[in-house]
Amino acid sequence: MTSEIKSRVAALNILKKVLDEGATLDGAINKFSNTFSARDRGFVRHITATTIRRLGQLDKIINHCTKKKLGNTQMQIRHVLRLGIAQLLYSEVPAYAAVNSSVELVDKCVSKKLHYLKNTVNALLRRVDQDREMLLKKFGNTRLNFPDWILKSWDERYGTEAVKYILGAVLSEAPLDISLKPDCDKNLWAVQLSGKVVPGGSIRINKAGKITELPGYNEGHWWVQDMAARIPETLLGAKEADDVLDLCAAPGGKTAQSAARGAKVTAVDFSESRLERLKENIGRLNLEVDVVTSDVLAFKPLKKFDFILLDAPCSSTGTIRRHPEILHIRKQEDVSELAKLQTKMLDHAVTLLNTGGIMIYSVCSMEKQEGPDQIKALLQRNSSLKRKEIKAEELPGLEQAILETGDVQTLPHYYEGGMDGFFISRLIKM
Repeated sequence: MTSEIKSRVAALNILKKVLDEGATLDGAINKFSNTFSARDRGFVRHITATTIRRLGQLDKIINHCTKKKLGNTQMQIRHVLRLGIAQLLYSEVPAYAAVNSSVELVDKCVSKKLHYLKNTVNALLRRVDQDREMLLKKFGNTRLNFPDWILKSWDERYGTEAVKYILGAVLSEAPLDISLKPDCDKNLWAVQLSGKVVPGGSIRINKAGKITELPGYNEGHWWVQDMAARIPETLLGAKEADDVLDLCAAPGGKTAQSAARGAKVTAVDFSESRLERLKENIGRLNLEVDVVTSDVLAFKPLKKFDFILLDAPCSSTGTIRRHPEILHIRKQEDVSELAKLQTKMLDHAVTLLNTGGIMIYSVCSMEKQEGPDQIKALLQRNSSLKRKEIKAEELPGLEQAILETGDVQTLPHYYEGGMDGFFISRLIKM
């Protein structure tokens, strides 16, 4: 079996794992392409992520091009067609390779009782290639890929014009952003990594290859972290020797930021597997952190803290471009349930904060219920807290992300190449 076919077999298995079983894209990629070369693994990620991002458009095209609808028993064929059309319309894969490999996938990976549809797959994909321009125009509405509840939420909060740009950014491939230790020269590392320095000090790399093979990885000079994910810890303002409590700390990007500054960090998370990743990262970076396995709501330390970072569990709608499965896994009712948990975590975190202490609340969400509404309600029920407004000079190059309230809401289209959507609020205990 050639590497081209192996890659597509893996892509088909990943698609089934994510869409049929509810697995995460990253988890499925690790399961089915872990031994692949960086090039093949990158290709697998590209075509599976593209397929999942554009599923609404792809299914509309399939339905348009088939006389008889494919039923649930023919889902394997639909998956093959989804992958094939994604390659034809939304990638640089040559048409012959996309068509021929899809037909071969039916032979190798699809139940024999469906092999009679092999000619249908061949004919449909050739038609898509022939009618490419018409199909891209007819089914070019990017809103087809998003559930109604997300579109309604974003339209109401950001306006339909802004949402056009948000959707475009969300459907684009995300670059790799890394955070450097404070003693590393950003400009020198940008040259060494063939990247560029972006607002906030991250290095952005558009074609990274295998992360573990990049210069400086094994030496612990940097860690992977989206440019938006850097902002919460930066705004916390903790310095060397300050006591920092990082709640919901895993996988550890913000923990690493504080520890690299020389702060004394206590990192708390309930997930042992995620904390293992944190420990691996902290070890590779040669940093010192006190790691505690605990439910945040049950965590009762012997002392209070001057600095608390609560990056709460959320709907993660700000990270869809990196985790497109969220479009198909997350439901509207999840937002309400997560908001209840966030409220409890905020109230508990306040009890762990010293008078005069600073707390950052952040979520990688674009939902009003998880961001502005949470802070408004928190301030109404807790008179000891005040908002410490974030100023434009604290976010050079990203001033547009600062809300009238002094909170921050980054959006996926706010910087060339995109960024995650984060809500951030800074509070002080009086």
